Amino acid sequence: MAALDDLLTALYNGPAVLVQVTRVQGSGPREVGAWMAVTAGALIATVGGGQLEFEATAHARALLGGQGSALQRRFPLGPSLGQCCGGVVDLSFELLPARPSAGQLADLRTRLAPLEAQRLPVALFGGGHVGRAIIDLLSRLPSRVQWFDSRDEVFPPGLPTHVQAEHSEPVQAAVQELRAGSRVLIMSFSHAEDLDVLAACLLRQREQADLPFIGLIGSKSKWASFRARLRERGFSEIELMHVTCPIGLPGIAGKQPEVIAIAVLAQLLQGR
Repeated sequence: MAALDDLLTALYNGPAVLVQVTRVQGSGPREVGAWMAVTAGALIATVGGGQLEFEATAHARALLGGQGSALQRRFPLGPSLGQCCGGVVDLSFELLPARPSAGQLADLRTRLAPLEAQRLPVALFGGGHVGRAIIDLLSRLPSRVQWFDSRDEVFPPGLPTHVQAEHSEPVQAAVQELRAGSRVLIMSFSHAEDLDVLAACLLRQREQADLPFIGLIGSKSKWASFRARLRERGFSEIELMHVTCPIGLPGIAGKQPEVIAIAVLAQLLQGR
């Protein structure tokens, strides 16, 4: 819940205006419920960018300066705003006080947390070059990430609040900690670890059926070898059909970590 946490932190330093999409007619850049917070010097989250967000920000800053009063505004996304969406977006503006009370903070969490919960849950096993490239992209996407590795000092400093990095030895023990609904990406430094994590995920899927995507990095030949070993461990062909290997959206070529990361996340977003 990075954006919500950023908002609650910002309120300790000054007031903010919460801007929220309350209605969309026709085509709009964001859905009903999308929000951003405007402080004197920063924007948190987004209601869609472009001229809509520019004008919404200006109105919010006017409210912060005591120069405005309208708490509801309608924005036709046509010639008047120079946006070609063609729809109409209604926004609400709510002044949030600095240093809110515990009750006000709890109310904000209650109202906004369900929207934050729509973030894509991802569980990543492996802190190598591709893993880091995926984390770099996920740090800018609406996601909730659990990142595991068996090696010490693998994780870089300064990770965003919605990325939870954890050392786990053995690494497959972390499978029981995964959020229900997690999209699992397996790409450790070791084929042996990959196999153990994959087997643990399949066991969890057998028992709980709550991992909608289990992806393994590697070639078709790697998957053929893993399939044979997993059959020896008692997994059926139907269970093995739940594994995606190789991972990545077909048609995106390239071996660079950044290209692989884009292909993998595009696959997850498409599947969502």
